[in-house]
Amino acid sequence: MGGSTWTASAFTSYSLNSGKSYNYTTGRVLNQVYEMRHMADILNPKGVIRECCISEEHPNPIPVILALDVTGSMGSACQETAEALGIIMKDLYSKFKDIEIMVMGIGDFECDDAPLQAGQFESDIRIAEQLDKIYMEHGGGGNRYESYTAAWYFGLHNTKLEPFDKQGRKGIIITMGDEPLNPSLPEGRFKEYLGAKQLSSVSTPQLYEEASKKFDIFHIAVDDPADSYERYKEDIQESFGKVLGKRLKTSSINALSNTIVECIEESINSTSNEVSETKFDESGAITW
Repeated sequence: MGGSTWTASAFTSYSLNSGKSYNYTTGRVLNQVYEMRHMADILNPKGVIRECCISEEHPNPIPVILALDVTGSMGSACQETAEALGIIMKDLYSKFKDIEIMVMGIGDFECDDAPLQAGQFESDIRIAEQLDKIYMEHGGGGNRYESYTAAWYFGLHNTKLEPFDKQGRKGIIITMGDEPLNPSLPEGRFKEYLGAKQLSSVSTPQLYEEASKKFDIFHIAVDDPADSYERYKEDIQESFGKVLGKRLKTSSINALSNTIVECIEESINSTSNEVSETKFDESGAITW
């Protein structure tokens, strides 16, 4: 996957043809409506492998997973983030010609109907088409975190990256949300939902250790009046910070495009794999 190239004109045409308004000054889409009331088949993560391929058009592809928290606590910040896609893509493709992007929706494996939705790696208007199909469930629970590490698990086990296998280039995972890092992924529904063979709950320390061999992992805490960042910001810094260190970022929605570019540039310019500074207790759990 990942053929063709994103263009601003194609995105403008797609937006207008989809009944949306387009602000030519800001580059933002207006009147974005998410009509899905269940997970779209094309975003179903169960038993699938998503591929990022090397091609003549993209000889040095950069696989990037952009995973957006679509739970209730994000409020209108979730929709505003999605509406900023045009700006984000324009900035990304002005800097990174061969980028291939998978969009994801992240929820809560403990209580949501669609806690993980995963598109294909694409590099053209199909990114917007798949984003429009994301089910904005607005779920989540009262456990003070969402299942952000599901993006790590899916990247590790359900993607095939030719740039990694043939060129030694890691992919990049960027999760975006407003709550602390989940300490694990639960066993029961997780196996059923993904078709995974995992026999026990998936602890965050173990998962990070494995997934970071294949991906550079970042998290952007979205600071917006409409979400819960202010309520959780100390816990976000404590939980994500211990695992990701400087790869935990904080951003407003207006600055989100620049922050995503910063993450990708940091990954590309990294001269060595960073060693996690995660602190564990004797049981192997993260000590937050």
